[in-house]
Amino acid sequence: MSTPGAGFEYPSKPVSWLKRDVLLFANSIGCTAEELHFLYELHPDFSVFPTYAIILPFRGTSQEVLDFYSYSRQNPIPGVPTLDSKRVVDGERKIEFLKPLPVSSEGRQFEIRAKVLGVYDKGKGTVVETENLLVEKGTGEVYTRATGSGFFVGQGGWGGPKGKRAKKDEWSITRIGENNTVMLQARNKKPDAVYTLQTNNESALLYRLNGDYNPLHATPEPGQKMGFGGAIMHGLFSWNTTCHGLLKELGGSDPTNIKEFQARFASPVKPGDKLVTQIWRTGERDGQDWEEIRFVTSVEGGKVCLSNGRAKMKVVAAKSKL
Repeated sequence: MSTPGAGFEYPSKPVSWLKRDVLLFANSIGCTAEELHFLYELHPDFSVFPTYAIILPFRGTSQEVLDFYSYSRQNPIPGVPTLDSKRVVDGERKIEFLKPLPVSSEGRQFEIRAKVLGVYDKGKGTVVETENLLVEKGTGEVYTRATGSGFFVGQGGWGGPKGKRAKKDEWSITRIGENNTVMLQARNKKPDAVYTLQTNNESALLYRLNGDYNPLHATPEPGQKMGFGGAIMHGLFSWNTTCHGLLKELGGSDPTNIKEFQARFASPVKPGDKLVTQIWRTGERDGQDWEEIRFVTSVEGGKVCLSNGRAKMKVVAAKSKL
């Protein structure tokens, strides 16, 4: 049975980007001088980091700072109460890379085509699941397909469907071992690779310049009202930096070596936290030799912040593209 609003299509949204935008994005998610092909526009292999498309709905075609709350206000979803974008956090995100993005959209027309997949009343809040396609308007070609959910805090109890409970993941976390090593149920083995990233008080202030200007990540008042105690990092900061860690550790920093990436947002990250991503190879491959990778990102000494992590990758020896 379909849920209220399922299939509702938002008006298409034009999007554009410059080389400068993709350079900023790569800098903000932790790319290093060893990965100059993401950081230098004259590099012979200059490339867009694959997850850049996830930021485009936030900024559209603007090169200016946007009023996040006004820009995020969307058309009402039929059959669903009006939801307040001032109290929303990410639930889960998945992206499929179908075609490499050009380093600039100049000379072409791109748009985001978005629709609602489902809306669920969770009592303490409402979950809205959506699909975003990045499409070149002139050709109809789809470059990325992103699906995800937003959790509207304190906006439940309107009598909508509850939705299905998530199935137990055979690779789910069973315990935190010694030295905060995450053990996974299916193999109960140590990770094949570990990637760490130290954030600082300016990390979110830099990342927001990509177009996600939510005040929740810049000033303490919104986070205090939502029960977080103050400003928190963008969920998509942790999500994007984790994807960078996987590509660097297993994919040789080659953007063609990742096909899919997804994770669930489990707990907030504070500026200054150290992120630790533990990565497992499953050995499971599809017919095109894409291997399924599992991962978990935690705050060092604290909680898991990204769970249910999955990616499809071609694993190669780490190497520089300098």
